[in-house]
Amino acid sequence: MSTFKNSFDSLKKIQISEQKFKIYSLSQLEKQNFSKINHLPFSIKILLESILRNENGVEVTQDDIINLANWNSKNVNKIELPFKPARVILQDFTGVPAVVDLAALRSTAVRLGEYPQKVNPQIPVDLVIDHSVQVDRFGSASALAFNAEKEFERNRERYEFLKWATHTFKNFRAVPPATGIVHQVNLEFLAKVVQEKQLENGERILFPDTLVGTDSHTPMINGLGVLGWGVGGIEAEATMLGQPYYMVTPEVIGFKLTGKLREGGTATDLVLTVTEILRKKGVVGKFVEFYGAGLSSLTLPDRATISNMSPEYGATVGYFPVDDETLKYLRGTARSDELVKIVEYYCKEQGLFRTDETPDPQFTDIVELDLGTVVPCIAGPKRPQDRVGLDKVKKYWYETLQAPTDKRGFAINDQNKAKSVELSIREESFSLKH
Repeated sequence: MSTFKNSFDSLKKIQISEQKFKIYSLSQLEKQNFSKINHLPFSIKILLESILRNENGVEVTQDDIINLANWNSKNVNKIELPFKPARVILQDFTGVPAVVDLAALRSTAVRLGEYPQKVNPQIPVDLVIDHSVQVDRFGSASALAFNAEKEFERNRERYEFLKWATHTFKNFRAVPPATGIVHQVNLEFLAKVVQEKQLENGERILFPDTLVGTDSHTPMINGLGVLGWGVGGIEAEATMLGQPYYMVTPEVIGFKLTGKLREGGTATDLVLTVTEILRKKGVVGKFVEFYGAGLSSLTLPDRATISNMSPEYGATVGYFPVDDETLKYLRGTARSDELVKIVEYYCKEQGLFRTDETPDPQFTDIVELDLGTVVPCIAGPKRPQDRVGLDKVKKYWYETLQAPTDKRGFAINDQNKAKSVELSIREESFSLKH
């Protein structure tokens, strides 16, 4: 195992209440002729801290730190970046094969005369069982229990295997069935915002909570100030075994929010508007980071809803920095007072805490939205990212009904047939109401 280095003398002692920790300080790094670190986007600072902390001269080198510390907002140096996330999250469909591979590695170790217990994930891994649900019964008080029982019957072998894995592998947990959706569990329970690792010598290291996950909507956790995104099963397995996730240094698009949503405005109205703007902008493969005074008016669930749509607007992440709303949400979801204190102190110490007075970071490019201009709208009719204002629904519905399929229409060109479809929809709507 490679020895971790501290080439830039960035390791720093801090004390929170009566507890002593060490951090890899970005302000200490800035003193080493890196004057722009304080102006970097929050998401880039988090990547930089990870590289700084994991420098070992082999997978992560001094050059990697220098290259990212000199990130240029207007001319991003597109080079390979070795990122080591703090943890991995799996859902059951894509996660079970990864755990099977770990079991196979142990079998191979036995055949080679090695100690099988040496094979474990090198970083914490959580598997949330949520993709095996089928609805056999609904609309009754007994529906949940009945569906859960059927789920265990159908998936008994897989669930027994996962239970075995929780008792066998270190750094592995499985969240039981009928507990919640992976993103909800991650947001409300698993995410810590700031992670802690205790070294063999007893020292306690604090660092940002980061992750990769085997679900495309993993970026939902960005709403909590946790940097994470979806990857394939092979990438997740490599990361579990201690290998870096290699990525190209990202461009970061700043999305400035001002004002407040109108009375009655919903997260759906906002997220469809944001998605439409970003799809027109073109952010595939880029980071999107939200900033501006408008963030203070957004609840954390609203932020998570926007981050959750990252696959629809094409960005790798839709990141919201840690701020007072983050701390409020942590308290509201029964995180400990100790954790909240650590999150607040650490993020402020590292320049990762946003306030309305925080200077705007330097971004590759910028888009803006006044929240007060967001109007009620719906999505569709075929794709969830398509936004239609309520005042244009009737006109758009007729156009879509007769538009060709390559224009996302239904290609009903015959006027009589179109009227027949409209009539049948009206009759169905009337019958549902009555």
